[in-house]
Amino acid sequence: MKEPKKLTTPLTDDDVIALKIGDTVLLSGVIYSARDAAHRRLVELIKADKPLPFELQGQVIYYMGPSPAPPGRPIGAAGPTTSYRMDPYAPTLIAHGLKGMIGKGARNDAVKEAMQKHRAVYFAAIGGAGALMSKSILSAEVIAYPELGPEAIRRLEVKDMPLVVANDVHGGDLYVEGVKQYSRI
Repeated sequence: MKEPKKLTTPLTDDDVIALKIGDTVLLSGVIYSARDAAHRRLVELIKADKPLPFELQGQVIYYMGPSPAPPGRPIGAAGPTTSYRMDPYAPTLIAHGLKGMIGKGARNDAVKEAMQKHRAVYFAAIGGAGALMSKSILSAEVIAYPELGPEAIRRLEVKDMPLVVANDVHGGDLYVEGVKQYSRI
């Protein structure tokens, strides 16, 4: 088994070009959490040519809405949410500099095409293991849309967050290739 690749945000074109589907990654640095309601607002700001609550260039968004933080922890369970709900918004964010997305489940063709065209990557996180995922989050701060509660945008500082490359800039799709690899037909 190959050693996980260690990456630190913000990500560069070189970082994402070097990744292939199936690669394991330990991600460190600052990332942002946002779900569909926040994504809709971000795209509305872009279309209105207004400033975003954080700089998109080189950033990674984690599709996650955490549970409340227990005493002594920066965040509660922080498992990934199903990514297809962000698919209507992801191509616009990718075109404006987003380099990585973290979630679970397959992406649509428009998102995969945007990842290839603008050099971005989609990481799969461990679904059903929110407590485990939260252990790699060192700090969490709401930076936009607090009225959205768990879906507010959070600035997260992470260390060695375990991820798998599910879609790469080369057109690889782990959700397709994985099925082919284990299909008996």
